[in-house]
Amino acid sequence: MFVTVETADRTAPAAVIVAIDGPAGTGKSSTSKAVAGKLGLGYLDTGAQYRAITWWMLTNGIDVNDPVAVADACAKPVIISGTDPAAPTITVDGADAAGPIRSAEVTAAVSAVSAVPEVRAAITDLQRSIAAEAPLGIVVEGRDIGITVLPDADLKIFLTASAEARAARRNGELKGKEAGDLAATREALIKRDAADSSRKTSPLAKADDAVEVDTTDLTLDQVIECVVTLIEGVSAEKAGRDIR
Repeated sequence: MFVTVETADRTAPAAVIVAIDGPAGTGKSSTSKAVAGKLGLGYLDTGAQYRAITWWMLTNGIDVNDPVAVADACAKPVIISGTDPAAPTITVDGADAAGPIRSAEVTAAVSAVSAVPEVRAAITDLQRSIAAEAPLGIVVEGRDIGITVLPDADLKIFLTASAEARAARRNGELKGKEAGDLAATREALIKRDAADSSRKTSPLAKADDAVEVDTTDLTLDQVIECVVTLIEGVSAEKAGRDIR
């Protein structure tokens, strides 16, 4: 069973649904949260939802490498996502999961769980309901948002970056032993990209009508400014259509 509540209490210039996709380490989360905050939109980290269900599977002794077992169990956890970009939250069965879902164990298992069609169907339904319940608009970030989850989004953005830049950023996000070797992090990212891009159900891919933004040589502030400009343009165009 999936439940969603809590929406950002802000004022958007015009209600727009924005899909931001891309592989890990491109700056999706940092960019999406900052942009949503600046424009008064809601924010949803869809990757956190897949991590949440993966964490639940691991915690409850489900064999994450057994697609049948994962499929049979995927409707059991209650996942609630808050969409305030200033304080996004996620709980599983009432427990705060924001910290546990970022563990190395979850990171290693999330691709296998995410590849199960029943999991993707359940999480996709959850994500669509959240977007539909965001009257002020929302920025939804993930890996299959523009193609599968919200194909009719007002704006689709695909963030990219070199594997080297992404590995450096990912290690910078981690602390102590979790950071690991830069080369190992790079290889792990490449492996994750391959798994996500080759899965049969909702693979990682750029939508044909998405705007690609290469963040390799850009600062976070520059990426945020670029995305804000794109959204403001779409918002103004949409407002003009509404007036007419």
